[in-house]
Amino acid sequence: MLGMFNWINDQMLKMKWLFELVEKLVENVFGLSMESKIGGSVHFFIYDTIKIFILLSVLIFLISYIQSYFPPERTKKILGRIRGIKGNIIGALLGTITPFCSCSSIPIFIGFTSAGLPIGVTFSFLISSPMVDLASLMLLMSFFGGKIAIAYVVVGVVLAVIGGAIIQKLNMEKYIEDYVWSVESADVELDELTRKDRVDFSRNQVRDIVGRVWPYILIGVGIGATIHNWIPQHVIEKILGENNPFSVLIATLIGIPIYADIFGTIPIAEALVAKGVGIGTVLSFMMAVTTLSLPSMIMLSKVVKPKLLMTFITIVTIGIIIIGYGFNAFSYIFL
Repeated sequence: MLGMFNWINDQMLKMKWLFELVEKLVENVFGLSMESKIGGSVHFFIYDTIKIFILLSVLIFLISYIQSYFPPERTKKILGRIRGIKGNIIGALLGTITPFCSCSSIPIFIGFTSAGLPIGVTFSFLISSPMVDLASLMLLMSFFGGKIAIAYVVVGVVLAVIGGAIIQKLNMEKYIEDYVWSVESADVELDELTRKDRVDFSRNQVRDIVGRVWPYILIGVGIGATIHNWIPQHVIEKILGENNPFSVLIATLIGIPIYADIFGTIPIAEALVAKGVGIGTVLSFMMAVTTLSLPSMIMLSKVVKPKLLMTFITIVTIGIIIIGYGFNAFSYIFL
């Protein structure tokens, strides 16, 4: 059983066969040495790009097939019956089966709010949806292994639950823009989809999501290749290394202005880990990019008033920083 798991992990998730194939391409076709900076960069870019697109397409298809059983109308009905911390937990968990970036999650957030769902539940969904999903779990496993992948998803869900619960306790409904409450939420009957309908939906989701994220994946892989092969390790360690007590803070602040989803940040994270950056610092960077990106905060500012926006940013930022330092402190468990 263990041998079968290792084979699946090596050949299907980490795609060692692809690594070796691209290595032969770089050396035998391009005539570049894998030991050179150019050869290493070309290999990193080709291998990571193909690997991410293969995994992304397969995983989005499978997850979208599952998601077809939970359209927004059904999700509203599920969440509408649950109150308290249970509602935050369900909202966060439902966020994990929606492979959306932060900007894509905001229209659903509006729909949930206008349908009368508790504000804390909608914010738990808003935090978890871009930060953690099943596709990110599998991708993280392929790059960093099962321990880190599962831990990332768990702490992401916990942050979403706690963040939503705090916002609920603060009674901040009055800081949602008035027009959101007046958005009509139709209570439509849910048609039962056929298997073909679900397959078509899943295929369209792959086309739509890949079509939206491919530029960020290429940019992320390009940055990762540059960090991995061109920036000296001592420079990275000085800025983001474990000896710098402010590394988690710096990584979080660097991540906030960047707009990308987790699929574009993983190659950068991979390169940073290879350069000796602490796993907590890397995860803080990923969480900041996916949850607090500047474009998504601008969009959210059109939906909520400044006090609620700053409360949301403060809660999530503090949570990310605590998670980062926690992972760095106990990194020996995961590495």
